[in-house]
Amino acid sequence: MQNNKSLSRELSLISLGLIKDNGDFKLNKLQIEEIFEAALDSLINHCRDELDNCESDLESASQKILDIELQEGLDSSFSIIRDDLKKSLIKIETIMNTLSVTLDFPKLIVSSGQIDIREDVYQRISNIINNLIMIDSDIDHAMDGWRLKRLPRIDRDILRLAYVDINFFSTPVAVACDEAVNLANKYSD
Repeated sequence: MQNNKSLSRELSLISLGLIKDNGDFKLNKLQIEEIFEAALDSLINHCRDELDNCESDLESASQKILDIELQEGLDSSFSIIRDDLKKSLIKIETIMNTLSVTLDFPKLIVSSGQIDIREDVYQRISNIINNLIMIDSDIDHAMDGWRLKRLPRIDRDILRLAYVDINFFSTPVAVACDEAVNLANKYSD
């Protein structure tokens, strides 16, 4: 259940980023649904990019092993280590290929049976959209020596989500803060 909440927070954050930040967030359920689908596609594409980066790193490591094999004068202890590394790289590559194939699975889950995630994202976005002025004002008043508008958009959206967690979903403050920090570590500078 907690994993679902974290996923819905992340999808909410990505969804908010897809909404124009012009202060007029009037959207209907269908528009939010379309934004949610785009956010889900964006999250899956991000995962694919990460896999592509890992694949590139794997290829580089494999090339280094090949380069070592071509060098002359290796003793037998290096040969054993090299063979173990090769086996590990092959195993990692197999796992990555399996992960790549299963990346569409979260979309299938979220699109079909996981109505609670979809509804949770809708509720988070709706609460932010319908209460944006109050939320921003409360956050602005709580900030010491800084203005909300001066923060990057992603940071404002993370704070808005934490605010909604605490004030609309009755999430314990420590949990909301921890989730906000996790989102900031993943998406913010």
